[in-house]
Amino acid sequence: MKLLSADAKGLRKNPIQEIFWTRTGLLLLILLVTSGVAMIATSGMAPGAGKNLLTAVATGTLVSAIVGFGQTLITATATQRAMLTPLIDESRQALRDLSAEYRSMNREFFPTHVFEPTAEPDPAFNKLMMQDLQRTRQYLFRGFSGRHAAARLLLSKAEWEFRAVVADPRNLSGISGRTRYLIRHSAADVDYDTIHARLHEEIRIGLVGLYLARSRCTRMEVTVISDPPIDRLEIFDDSVWVTLYSDARATTEFPRTLRFSEGSFIYNMERAEFGRISASPHAHHLVIKPDTTREDFIKQFQKITGTPLTEEQFLELNAEFYNFLREFSVTAELGS
Repeated sequence: MKLLSADAKGLRKNPIQEIFWTRTGLLLLILLVTSGVAMIATSGMAPGAGKNLLTAVATGTLVSAIVGFGQTLITATATQRAMLTPLIDESRQALRDLSAEYRSMNREFFPTHVFEPTAEPDPAFNKLMMQDLQRTRQYLFRGFSGRHAAARLLLSKAEWEFRAVVADPRNLSGISGRTRYLIRHSAADVDYDTIHARLHEEIRIGLVGLYLARSRCTRMEVTVISDPPIDRLEIFDDSVWVTLYSDARATTEFPRTLRFSEGSFIYNMERAEFGRISASPHAHHLVIKPDTTREDFIKQFQKITGTPLTEEQFLELNAEFYNFLREFSVTAELGS
């Protein structure tokens, strides 16, 4: 296609050059040579009928060459416009249609961004996600503890409808998947029970963190399920982020993450799956409003986790969450 386009541009710029590379051009050259030779020959002849005849032949041949040259030039240009130009236009339109189709396929099936695994929070990753958060009206989160979601809400100034799906701290099998993942990238001397206990505490911290971020949302709905999918999911109005904790090859704390645009196959599939999980009748549901009091939250916390939460324990979890928030905002370069 590029070659055809380049040739066509050459024809439009210099059709004379094309003429001389054809049999018509060769014929015109012969006529010019014949006319020239005849004129030269007449210059040495005496006046008479022979000279007049040869002069007439030379003049007629020259006129024929000039007229033929002009006609061929006009015909070549007209032929190009009548035949080659439409072909080029059709080819260009076909290329545009093909490019549009590929762009549509890329948008539907391929991620817009790929973030490779890291040992620390990736500033570029978090900056782009915060931009998506600022533009959205609804924030859907499916993960393990919800600590990062609560941190993002507190580090932003907008107001959203927030829905989350997190792990049930009372169900050991729901925590075991994340425990195995952390063991793969932790030091060899870290035992299963230590990580398991840490994850259990992270869920408690995450719930308190979401309560502390309630002022950033018109309404919070938290669904606690016994066996959540191990991959973390964050859905905004125009994108979905999938963090692949299920990747067995991952050896860092923050695994590979893919971002897909709104309208893609993954976006629609994950949003439908999120709605199915959060509507499960077997799950526990926690509703937090901006005016939810601490006493009301503590009652719901005990109902969800199965363990009482004293005032002292609440303050301890509150302090632990803010310590996490400060550390996360620094490493992710999100400010304070």
